[in-house]
Amino acid sequence: MRQDRVVRSHPVAPVPDRLFADDEREQRWRARFTATRMSRPAWARDAPDRSLYTSNASGTTEVYAWDRATDLHRKVTDRKSGTHTATLPPDGETIWWFADSDGDELGHWVAEPFGGLPDGASAEPAVPGVEDGYSAGLEIGRAVVAIGTSTDDGTKIWLRRGDGPAEVVYANAEDAGVGALSEDETLLAISHSEHGDSRHPDVRVVRVSDGSTVAEKSDGPGKGLSPLAFAPVAGDGRLLLLHERHGREELLIWDVLTDTETELDLGLPGELMADFSPDGSFLLIWHTHAARTRLHRYDLATGELTELPVAPGCVGSADVRPDGTVEYTCSSAAEPSTVRALHPDGTDRVLLTPPGERAPGSVPVEDLWVGDVHALVARPTGVEGPAPTVFALHGGPHVADEDRFSPVRAVWVDAGFVVVEVNYRGSTGYGSPWRDAIEGRPGTTELEDVAAVLDHCVATGISDPARCVVEGWSWGGYLALLAVGTQPERWAAGLAGVPVADYLAAYEDEMEQLRAFDRALFGGSPEEKPDVYRTASPLTYVDAVRAPVLVLAGENDPRCPIRQIDNYVDALAARGDADNGGVAYEVSRFDAGHGSLVVDETLKHIATEVDFARRAVG
Repeated sequence: MRQDRVVRSHPVAPVPDRLFADDEREQRWRARFTATRMSRPAWARDAPDRSLYTSNASGTTEVYAWDRATDLHRKVTDRKSGTHTATLPPDGETIWWFADSDGDELGHWVAEPFGGLPDGASAEPAVPGVEDGYSAGLEIGRAVVAIGTSTDDGTKIWLRRGDGPAEVVYANAEDAGVGALSEDETLLAISHSEHGDSRHPDVRVVRVSDGSTVAEKSDGPGKGLSPLAFAPVAGDGRLLLLHERHGREELLIWDVLTDTETELDLGLPGELMADFSPDGSFLLIWHTHAARTRLHRYDLATGELTELPVAPGCVGSADVRPDGTVEYTCSSAAEPSTVRALHPDGTDRVLLTPPGERAPGSVPVEDLWVGDVHALVARPTGVEGPAPTVFALHGGPHVADEDRFSPVRAVWVDAGFVVVEVNYRGSTGYGSPWRDAIEGRPGTTELEDVAAVLDHCVATGISDPARCVVEGWSWGGYLALLAVGTQPERWAAGLAGVPVADYLAAYEDEMEQLRAFDRALFGGSPEEKPDVYRTASPLTYVDAVRAPVLVLAGENDPRCPIRQIDNYVDALAARGDADNGGVAYEVSRFDAGHGSLVVDETLKHIATEVDFARRAVG
């Protein structure tokens, strides 16, 4: 739905050659981004020696194959904008990765041999006949493949049985997605929002043979159900779900064949995520509470819950190997991520060591509670308050900042800023009412929490009220623009990466999955709720902005499209320059989508942000 338009000329944000006068800090901040990082390797179910991971070793995040039997590592993809989504079928014979165009997220799955393509050959469509779209899930079985595609017309789910053609077994104008495929590949769980609320989906289980419905489950308005996995036992109809019947995300096992269910009351605060072990005897559980995630094991026969003795820090990705080894990633604000293996005998060691020097560490974060609002605070060593402070607001909005390593946080600290990360209403990890509190009033609700934390930091001497900067990307960038327009007296600068800037135009141009999300969040479309969208749109308040504004935007972004960002900066320009009643602003455009997977581009973004903030606060 993107429309052609004339792009006006705007002040281009300069990219400084360096951020620090001393070589030590300059080398340190760059090394945190250029140091090789690796994701946790995922393996083929029936060929566990064959694994995939992503890494920035080449300077761009790409997919790598690892043959554990020979310890051979091979770079699989090599694309200008990088590649971050890939998987292996059970036999491990091929590698599937999602091919889009320049980071626009619109594309299809392709496949190539695990050992590599012949010279000059290219990966071919993994399932011919499936339309291009935004990914809406994928499940690859031994004989069945389920692929979800999302377009402006809604969602389709395609099935390929054996060597037959791909067929559509589900289609609906509302958002949906592939959930889970049973071990014997006779059942497929679908997450759907035919009731019109994509933020609180229902579950349908269909027969793979003909697409007919086997079972349905809905918990009613405002209570979502998310299918996680079927028990890995042939003929077993147990489906593991997330539910939120008690005000937070918890676990439920539903036997779809007998329509019986069991809620798992584990007695843990916070929220949960889980998966079955390979033999189906226990669940590996992620427990998130107060911005930290740890791992537990839940024995399905005895009901015994045991915390696993993983390394200190916040656990990220994790999975159980066929021999019972738990491979996982772990980091903290002070220590970069490692890929580790916890063996059945209790020994825990690093699984993979990336080539080159390890990324330098940073400072730990402190917990700050202002009423019910939880924030994480990182303070530069030796800097006494009141100090310049960057309020770094996470995207989503339904995610949360955690005690994990962040090169971005670290460079702000090195630059002398206190960093405050606010898990405002709308964040996950603090219960469903907290997450859903922004319904019908997004943007301004979150900023009330940000303002409360800012006021506390000023009152306690942490932050200098004249040198507070609001910064974020995606939803965080949206909040940054909304903040400088609705709270102009609070901010010395606003830094917005790939933001929603004009909500009405954003809705017109964004991918359908996000339009469905917006309808659920706002209570309807812009035609149905025009006042709510106008109240939530940064463009509405552009004439009230006083602080300098930096906007960074991806040319191919399907989530926060470029036209609506141009509308906002055009409105800033229309006010005139800063000496004639206008406001200072700068723009940085880049040839990618919703952010960049290229290390050099990321370095430019961060350097641009820090330089802009320094100039703004003096």
